[in-house]
Amino acid sequence: MKPILKKGLTIGTLIAVLVFGFWIFFRFYFVFGEGVKAGELNYFVYKGYVFKTYEGKMIQAGFRAQSAGTIQSYEFPFSVEDKSVADSLMRCSGKQVELHYKEYLGTLPWRGVNKFVVDKIVSVK
Repeated sequence: MKPILKKGLTIGTLIAVLVFGFWIFFRFYFVFGEGVKAGELNYFVYKGYVFKTYEGKMIQAGFRAQSAGTIQSYEFPFSVEDKSVADSLMRCSGKQVELHYKEYLGTLPWRGVNKFVVDKIVSVK
């Protein structure tokens, strides 16, 4: 192989690997947004076939029109990575909670099935 072609192939491969690495980081590890949501903790479970994750759903105050003629409450589905936060939420079902969350652009099987990942409990009432 000619030296110029070999050098070009090496640089092209390096650029492709860097672009792919940046895309992986941006898609799965970059925190797109974070905030606090409040509502009644509807359920919280530990489930999964291969990767066991903590998953929950919170019902927020207010209603929205789902389609013509029906009304549905706001729901906030979320995942939890931290076992200590998960243990605390296991005891909060049916209570009013305020949860701090981080929003990612993509999900990872070991992080949970939702793009919203709760990292701490702000308050429980």
